[in-house]
Amino acid sequence: MEAMLSVNNVGKFFKDKKVLDQISFEVQKGEIMAILGPNGAGKSTTIRNIMGIMYPDEGTVSFHNRKEIPRNKIGYLPEERGLYKNVKVMDILLYLADLKDYPLKKARERALEYLKKFDLEGKENVSVEELSKGMGQKVQFIASVLHEPELLILDEPFSGLDPVSQELFKEEIRKLAKQGTAILLSSHQMNLVEEMADRLFMIHKGQKVIYGTMDEVKTQYANFKCTIRGVNDLAMLQQLPDVHRVEQNEGTSTSVLYLTKEVQPAQWLKSLPDEINIQELVFDRITLHEIFIDIATGKNLVVEAGDLDA
Repeated sequence: MEAMLSVNNVGKFFKDKKVLDQISFEVQKGEIMAILGPNGAGKSTTIRNIMGIMYPDEGTVSFHNRKEIPRNKIGYLPEERGLYKNVKVMDILLYLADLKDYPLKKARERALEYLKKFDLEGKENVSVEELSKGMGQKVQFIASVLHEPELLILDEPFSGLDPVSQELFKEEIRKLAKQGTAILLSSHQMNLVEEMADRLFMIHKGQKVIYGTMDEVKTQYANFKCTIRGVNDLAMLQQLPDVHRVEQNEGTSTSVLYLTKEVQPAQWLKSLPDEINIQELVFDRITLHEIFIDIATGKNLVVEAGDLDA
């Protein structure tokens, strides 16, 4: 596939502190690529280097193998709302489209289509300050895609949205990717990332910790876990074969058994003793949320992680 964006061995210093250390990844045409990490990991610094807000001290950022990234080819939805509050919705959309050298007549037509799609029909002459947080997020999203960018960077795009609006955003993001837009998605909502992303790049303390497709991450990094609903003795569960650790939720009858890397699910289930109280059992891999927590806190949900370099 065609690499739209290439980040190659990027390093960045703030005074004597190295905040990015040899960061490398690609975002391909028509791909949803997630960049993840705890607060302070280096995500925002990476995005700012891509946007040209700051420049790397080491390495390169290129767009279609060109070091100069044309600003009219990039759409950016920042984490914080950045729209002028006392300006009408249509005026701010057309102003931002004009900054990208996009034809204003076409921009107006597309803006009206998007406002209708996002249930904002009739709001074009309302000032931004009159909008709710969710409405403002929708307008900011429209501003980021109105000029038909080839590369779209979304930083916490689902912030402030109700479930219905989240579904609208997910549908539109997938549609843009299908049309060939390269999408770099940053979000702390791991369930949405796990549902949408084709690949992910996880950064911690300025360094790569995971880089691969979602299937590769789940296969090579995520151990299995078994969730059992039923009253059971903690010590007994801890003595079961291939159990790395057990969590019991206080006040409930639920136990979560985190299993070792070598476990064979079918054989392990057959080995469970008859005395275990099982009212309900779910066997699956740990979630992306749990992987994130494991890396960010050293919670040790996973015994051993694979090194992914897809």
